Amino acid sequence: MKRLLLNTKVSKIYIISVIIITLLLLTSYFSYAMFTVTNEKNNAISIVTGTLDYKLEIDRKEGNTLTIPGETSIEFIVTLSNPNNRIARFNFYYLNEIPDNVTVGYITDCETNPLPEEIGVNLETSKSIGSSNKYKIMVENNSHNEVVIELGVSVGLDYNDLSLPSNGHLFKEYINEPNAPELDTNMIAVKYENNNWVKADISNANNDWYNYNEQKWANAVTVSSSTRESYKNASVGTIINMNDIETMWVWIPRYSYTIGSKDGTNYYGKQGNFLTTTPTQELPGEIDVKFVASGEKDRCSAKYKVGEEITSWYTPDAFTFGDEELSGIWVGKFETSSSDPSLEHGGGNTTELDPMIKPNVVSWRGNSIANIFNISLKMNDEGNRYGFSSNVDTHAMKSSEWGAVTYLTQSKYGKIGNTNYSGANKEVYQNKSDQYITGCSWGAPGGGTGYDFGCQYTYDININGTGASTTGNIYGIYDMVGCSHEFMMGNYNDITINSGFSSMPDAKYYDKYTSDDTVTACNGGLCKSYYLSEIAHWYNDFYATVNSDIPWIICGSNYYYPDGSIEPLTPGIFWYSTDKGTDDTHHDRASRIVIAP
Repeated sequence: MKRLLLNTKVSKIYIISVIIITLLLLTSYFSYAMFTVTNEKNNAISIVTGTLDYKLEIDRKEGNTLTIPGETSIEFIVTLSNPNNRIARFNFYYLNEIPDNVTVGYITDCETNPLPEEIGVNLETSKSIGSSNKYKIMVENNSHNEVVIELGVSVGLDYNDLSLPSNGHLFKEYINEPNAPELDTNMIAVKYENNNWVKADISNANNDWYNYNEQKWANAVTVSSSTRESYKNASVGTIINMNDIETMWVWIPRYSYTIGSKDGTNYYGKQGNFLTTTPTQELPGEIDVKFVASGEKDRCSAKYKVGEEITSWYTPDAFTFGDEELSGIWVGKFETSSSDPSLEHGGGNTTELDPMIKPNVVSWRGNSIANIFNISLKMNDEGNRYGFSSNVDTHAMKSSEWGAVTYLTQSKYGKIGNTNYSGANKEVYQNKSDQYITGCSWGAPGGGTGYDFGCQYTYDININGTGASTTGNIYGIYDMVGCSHEFMMGNYNDITINSGFSSMPDAKYYDKYTSDDTVTACNGGLCKSYYLSEIAHWYNDFYATVNSDIPWIICGSNYYYPDGSIEPLTPGIFWYSTDKGTDDTHHDRASRIVIAP
């Protein structure tokens, strides 16, 4: 080690030059040279130089690169050691860019966490002389090609007043922006202006088409084939006639969530800026949400104590579709209606009609869940009336996808974050239309016997009407409380019973529950992101779990619930119950359609 004493009367230029030259010389090596600056008597300074190194070992392998074959997942142990004669700090990261369908993460007690792709994560780094830490790393290669991962380490002295280079990498600033909506070929972005839906400017998305910070979720429509080209070629601001609209959609961007607890025991969300009272089961608080890219997938407990640092997140299962990680999903803005809603039950038990998604029409009921599934699939068949391409997958809503909507609703980006509502009115309002008219609102949350049925407010009436949407304004999703019970593609142990299915469809099209106990319902574990247990009974909403006799899930309650017999349980967005999968008795089961881009 080398020591230089310099008097402060020497030219400042000379001192600065020495420091700069020293830094340039030292930082040119991979094992970084470091320096310290200390005050000494007689106004002199001391510059101490030396070299810090690290030792990185990968189990069963030499070197710091890993080759992962296509369609393979591996786990390995990395040992990071401090071989220096002084305390040092280490940051562990990987160097090269990797494809979107490859995930690198580290595994801790709270399952798998993403490893930042530039620099980053201080994984309880080695500091003591001679100390070492072990990390379990996971790589999932969902591509068909071989992928090479190169690991790296940046080294620095353990002093807070030093800021040193780290192999050209910088800490990545996290920007909580939603993934841009993925429009299919013939979908048209729309916004609401002067009491009309008009063509939106997608080139200036956050200011015109959508702004999730203002509970303005992205909306899009498809129109009739006879008007499609005209609207596609029309200028921004052109009114989209409701008679020409056939389907309406709302974008749910990929996110991760976590649920806070005031006391570390009862997890009812946080009070935040949106409640004046401590969150309870009757009036729960905000669910924390952060938007994430399609390559990020959190798998922690999704719980934390309010006031402490949030480190535990979970990415809803709704954003994993088969072997695809989605940037978001499109959800039908209203309950599904049919191409002939004048028929009995708005369409009845058939696959001969086409789905429509619009306000102020009768929802399609009386159908079996198998028929619902099949009519949703044919929406993107070749030559379909909507103009959908083969790049999207239209399907009947899964219970996990319903959950993704409900959790976002209970975040600052949803109705709870809308400052036009307070107290109990933060809950989504009920649709009490006994004629099953889509988009209606009672003007208040469901509760009490409430037998004044009807369509008190339409979806476009500010506050009293828009309070029935997931955002509290016209940009949200409607009919998720009341109107009709909605069949979900959520099933107990592949029991088809009276659903119309002879066998279950491909696994990506439904959620399977393996137990009638919500604590073990998802393959022996808790169903995170499904609303079945984490947020069960929030707002005092009713729930009943699936079993071998009634194996299908229905959500959202209907217009007449409750009937006064099971007070104080109420209808709500977290309401769910069970069904045999056919609607030949009550004729009050509807459905909702989702698009996976």
